[in-house]
Amino acid sequence: MRRFALPFVAFLILASLAVGDAVMAQAPVTAIRAGRLLDPDAGRILTNQVILVEGTRIREVGANVAIPAGAQVIDLSNMTVMPGLVEAHNHLALTYKPVPENNVYYYTYVQESTALRAIQAASNGIQMLASGFTIVRDMGNNALYADTALRQAIEQGWIPGPTIINSGIIIGGMGGQFSPTPEMVNDHNIVYPEYLDADTPDEIVKAIRQNILFGAKVIKICVDCKPYGYTADEIRLVIREAAKSGMKVEGHVQTLAGARNAIEAGIWSIAHSGALTDEMHKLMAQKGIWRAGTETPPGLDGHPVSPQAYQRTLDGLKNAYANKVPLTFSTDADYWVTGKTRGELCLEFIRPWIDAGIPNADTLRAMTVNGYKVSETETTRGPIKAGFFADLIALPGNPLDDLNALKSVQFVMKDGVVFKRDGVMTPAAFFHAGPVNGWRIR
Repeated sequence: MRRFALPFVAFLILASLAVGDAVMAQAPVTAIRAGRLLDPDAGRILTNQVILVEGTRIREVGANVAIPAGAQVIDLSNMTVMPGLVEAHNHLALTYKPVPENNVYYYTYVQESTALRAIQAASNGIQMLASGFTIVRDMGNNALYADTALRQAIEQGWIPGPTIINSGIIIGGMGGQFSPTPEMVNDHNIVYPEYLDADTPDEIVKAIRQNILFGAKVIKICVDCKPYGYTADEIRLVIREAAKSGMKVEGHVQTLAGARNAIEAGIWSIAHSGALTDEMHKLMAQKGIWRAGTETPPGLDGHPVSPQAYQRTLDGLKNAYANKVPLTFSTDADYWVTGKTRGELCLEFIRPWIDAGIPNADTLRAMTVNGYKVSETETTRGPIKAGFFADLIALPGNPLDDLNALKSVQFVMKDGVVFKRDGVMTPAAFFHAGPVNGWRIR
């Protein structure tokens, strides 16, 4: 029997490859007629283009692309077709509310299980995709790896949703962003799993490895959530350890000293903008450090922003733009606003970019091209180019003229499958009972 074991295995492998080739040969072809095709990198509109999609990927794009016989034709001649949007800092498994939490997310963490929050994350992900966000960086506060579960479910083809770049549990000095009492510290009560305490080099290394083991795709640290924040050398340790597994590091920053340490260490991206001065912006521009500013607009129900605070937000964004800091579109959305889906809430964060006078073309680059780069998908997913995954959206207006046109996304395609058409979600094709996209890899 052993003599035939290897040939038999080889036969199975060849048979599976043959089946795979047959499946590839039968991949459906879709031709999309784009009346206007937005190229956000160049900041221009191309007219009367055809996008040929085969299976999950784009096969060809151009004005003279021949449509094969038997291809499904989707006519978007009256629409602006463009790449999907990127939200570079969200929290899909966290939605705190006026009732019962009084908009305090600590209460959400205590009251809601990981399982419940994972289901809510799935709902929020679907809402994001419906608004045109095809990539979301999910940056912690996701209970016990609900973010990994969401990413796996989407990648397996069980549910629709954006491509998820998730951080796992936020790593920080003892206590994270919480302020527990001494009684709560034992067994990481109240802190874990929202935060991983990591104060010594060994603890830092172990925390990073835990996140990677359980499916993180980017590492997030609290640089200065406590007075005993990380030094530049400690952040360098985080960066080195994450790099062993090909991971980048984002830092939650809230003080000038923390910003200086993170920039000196060469961190990949900085979340939140309150501590970023003109000097810090110049240093970030020199080192190519991404800015996930999470600029909050006024007027969101239950989340007031004073005129003074909003002016500081606008001044900071203007300064970052003037200093040529690499900018991403990021919201820190982790709450519910009456009458809005999570995706609609995120699109309200366009307003600070408009009010700061950032040119529409550059805001669109932050929402697309820069988003692909900070997410590290720019060679496989995002741009509408041959060989890339077929993620694209369409809307009636032209966002180069009016960014608010993005609030009217009527068509969404993800991985070559139509998720939304004529303004109506059609997610049935995304739901499957079992693995359809290969092994379930964490």
